[in-house]
Order: sequence, then C-alpha cells, then structure tokens
Amino acid sequence: MDILSTVLLALAGFLLGAIPFSVIIGRLFLRKNIQEYGDGNPGAVNVFRAGSIKAGLTAVFLDILKGMPFVLIAHAWLGLPALSVVAVGVSAILGHAFSPFLRWHGGKAVAITFGVLMSLPEYQAFFAFTACVVAGFFFIENDSWVMVLGAAAALAFLTITGEPSWVILLMSFILALYIFKHFDNLRSLPRLHGRLIRWLETKLRGSTFV
Repeated sequence: MDILSTVLLALAGFLLGAIPFSVIIGRLFLRKNIQEYGDGNPGAVNVFRAGSIKAGLTAVFLDILKGMPFVLIAHAWLGLPALSVVAVGVSAILGHAFSPFLRWHGGKAVAITFGVLMSLPEYQAFFAFTACVVAGFFFIENDSWVMVLGAAAALAFLTITGEPSWVILLMSFILALYIFKHFDNLRSLPRLHGRLIRWLETKLRGSTFV
C-alpha cells in the first residue's frame, strides 16, 4: 500500500511541478513569451524581466506552492515513511526542472525547492538552506553560485549536526540538481563582492570618516 501511494503521489507531484506557471502567466497576463527574456529560462525571474513585479511575485508564489501539497499529503495525511516523502518531493522538483509541457526543459527549481522543504515533517533542512542562501545572497555576486554554495553549506551543516539520512539524501539531490541546472553560470569562480559589501562601500564613500 505504501509503495502504491508513494508512486501515485510522486507522479502527481511531478505533473503538478511540471506546470510552467511562469510561462502561463507571461502568456495570459503579459502577452509575452518570458523565454525571450534574460537567460531564456521559463522561471519566475524572467516574468520580472518581462516587466511586471506583480506577475513575477504571483509566479514565485505559485512555484513555491506547487511543491507543497503532495509532500504534505504523504506525511501529514497518509503517514508515509520518510523516504517516500523524499521521493514525492524530489519528483515535484524534477517536474519543474524537466517539464514535459516544455519539451523536457524547465526552470532552475529554486522556488519549488523552498516549497518542498517547507512541507517536510521536520524543518531543519528548510531553515539551514534558507539561512545559507540568504547569507550567500549578501556576499556573493553570481546568483548561480549563491544557490549552489547555499545548498552545499546547508548539506555540510546538516551532516555535521547529525540530521537523519533522508534529510542528507534530499539535500544532496538538491545540490546535484543545482550544479546541473546552473552549470553554464559556474564556469567562473564566485566573486565575494555581493550586495551587502556594495552597500557598505557606498555608505563608506559617503562617510565623512573616510
């Protein structure tokens, strides 16, 4: 019974994750093909680039949301084992990253990852990943490196603190997927000259003490 439930939920999670909400929002509300903007990625960032903050925020919200329902059903309603819950979450992320509705292309799976992690029965992975990504955002210039190093740092932290093996497995998958999806943007080394440092430099230039 657990195996059948896991397979059905994983399939449902994959199909929900595969729905390209950002592309749909671009077509319906902006009358634009968001894949003609930025890096051509069918994700929420290019909805912002297409010219609408409201539509972009809606796309982010929907991408987060679609990672949640079947993971929640797996553990909160059906009480499936941890590995089954991980399988459902992984399927949702893979659906977004390799959508059959976009000829097996897809987004970089950032927002949906947050949705999956928020839905887990334990929150260590979500908090560790969020903290590491936020820290990287302030200090690292390249967004792709922010996500990869954020996932790597979260994995290291979760391993050192002795979290369950299923948490380590899930975070290892996320790190591997991010390396694959962001590979073209990882050819140059990360520059430790992020937003916070630029802001501090701006303030210091305007200070009478410098």
